Amino acid sequence: MNIEATIHFKRQGKGGRHTIKAGQEPVIPSGRLPRITKLMALAIRFDRLIREGKIKDYAEIARLGHMTRARVTQIMNLLMLAPDIQEQILFWPRVEKGEDPIVLRELQTIAAVVDWNKQSRNLSRE
Repeated sequence: MNIEATIHFKRQGKGGRHTIKAGQEPVIPSGRLPRITKLMALAIRFDRLIREGKIKDYAEIARLGHMTRARVTQIMNLLMLAPDIQEQILFWPRVEKGEDPIVLRELQTIAAVVDWNKQSRNLSRE
């Protein structure tokens, strides 16, 4: 009787024991997520916490996150971006080296525009 399986070895912690895991070894993407991607995800998470009543308001987020209320507002203003722009930010490619493709400060002026079509045009000029 022959049994065939794909396995990989995984070390448990620094200097830890090796364990055998079934399947292919997971591929870890190279590079890092742009900071704006992380902030967009954070804004969506904060919004959900407020809607579910788990957090009262921006002031509580600021207190719990050791941030100023102004910083929380800057992050939450990302939710005023058009849904297609939010999606684009969430799926921005990883940064291999160098600077991020766009920073929060640049998006603040775009988010202040009420018309989502104008937001998209303004973003394409950046």
